[in-house]
Amino acid sequence: MELKLRGVTKRFGSLVANDHIDLDVAAGEIHALLGENGAGKTTLMNVLYGLTQPDEGEIEVDGRRVRFRSPKDAIDAGIGMVHQHFMLVPVFTVAENVVLGREPTKPFGLLDRRRARGEVQDLSNRYGLSIDPDAYVEHLPVGVQQRVEIVKALIRQANVLILDEPTAVLTPNETQELFRIMRELKASGRSILFISHKLKEVQAVADTVTVLRRGRVVGSPPPSATDAELATLMVGRDVELRVHKEPAEPGDVVLVVDGLVVRDETGRIAVDGVSLEVRAGEILGVAGVQGNGQTELCKALMGLLPVDRGMVAVGGRDLTRASTRAVLGAGVSYIPEDRQEDGLVESFSVAENLVLDVYDRRPFSSGISLRPDRVRDAARTSMAEFDIRAGSIEVPAKTLSGGNQQKLIVARELSRETRVLLANQPTRGLDVGSIEFVHRRIVANRDAGSAVVIVSSELDEIYALSDRIAVMYEGKIVGVVPPTTPATELGLLMAGATSTRGEEGLPGEEGLPGEEVSEVQPA
Repeated sequence: MELKLRGVTKRFGSLVANDHIDLDVAAGEIHALLGENGAGKTTLMNVLYGLTQPDEGEIEVDGRRVRFRSPKDAIDAGIGMVHQHFMLVPVFTVAENVVLGREPTKPFGLLDRRRARGEVQDLSNRYGLSIDPDAYVEHLPVGVQQRVEIVKALIRQANVLILDEPTAVLTPNETQELFRIMRELKASGRSILFISHKLKEVQAVADTVTVLRRGRVVGSPPPSATDAELATLMVGRDVELRVHKEPAEPGDVVLVVDGLVVRDETGRIAVDGVSLEVRAGEILGVAGVQGNGQTELCKALMGLLPVDRGMVAVGGRDLTRASTRAVLGAGVSYIPEDRQEDGLVESFSVAENLVLDVYDRRPFSSGISLRPDRVRDAARTSMAEFDIRAGSIEVPAKTLSGGNQQKLIVARELSRETRVLLANQPTRGLDVGSIEFVHRRIVANRDAGSAVVIVSSELDEIYALSDRIAVMYEGKIVGVVPPTTPATELGLLMAGATSTRGEEGLPGEEGLPGEEVSEVQPA
């Protein structure tokens, strides 16, 4: 199926989200739509899927002009969409989710569960999706939930599949599996619109690339274009793709974790006897395959999960069983992994979200009274400094794109002085320009004397920012190594091997153990 967009324009008040966009998608190709946060990618796809009506422009499907007044019209025309935030019912099975709205029935209108299961199993086998039709969605990893969304589109005969930032919540292995599925779909003759801001992924999987900036098409470079060329088109300026930082000058120990044991929400031990120390003026990177206790460690440090055993202290103050409010009051800033669940109140305005953890402090309050003028002034400053793209400071946070929601949280947490910065996937969903900015701010926090802990599934980010790297596997710290450690050794540690060395010396301290790369032995 061939798809053409001509002169598509969409305005939200004075904001022009899409400005006379032309786009051609050929049958059987993977077409990447590349752009920074707020470039208009998702808005354009919402227009194509019938979620938003364009103010100007036309859409053609196989040479026929169409108008989509709802997603149903788009689905009927053979267009499917997998949203960045999945549209699944957690307490339903995979099969029930997939057929929701088009349920196969038996006599008297009863759901034909056997047929529903068979349809899901058939598509799963055909494209190697490895989905259990009887599994409950709430128990599935994020990568498998995404496959369920893909099956939902395929079962509705989608010939063009829109994937909106599909790798934003995936591990590296899940991303590679998604790419395999995309190539399988392409081989079957389907077209894929792949919305992304990740240069390496676009280069790896796309046949055609269209770059948006500030709502306009600014180029169609070949996928073989260099990182620098693509980044410059996206952002409109040269982007520094490497982190430049001076060697750390660690001070006193600020964060102490000793023998920490934490259970996840199912009662399983997720953090198993973790001990670590982080000093002022250093960045400790926590590496590991997602699901090995990193999330639970962060939540326990913030008082969001109870501690079974062990101790947490900041600046000598015991916070083991402190409330989240007390942890924040002790000078800890927190960028959570799940921005919607733990980072935002989506119905609150941008301005209100920017002061969620300081609204009761000066200058935002006076006694028991909030000072809205100071809140608004601070919000305008943060929006400009962190390039948060929203219609105004008064719009609800839920109306922002995923990347701009992330920038809102980063702005809130990095705009105040902190003793400890705890950042879990701090650049997830951000474009190269925003990543460059956030990395600079994190390093600036370190240089200002904060103890920084970074959890990231992006090894490039761990290597770029860390002064020391702690590796987690099955809830344990299996090694603490310098950032000069080869990726092969780090990969073995992430797979469960243990290092023969103890924790290495701090960077810049000569003669301490750990300067040499040790051999790795199976756990």
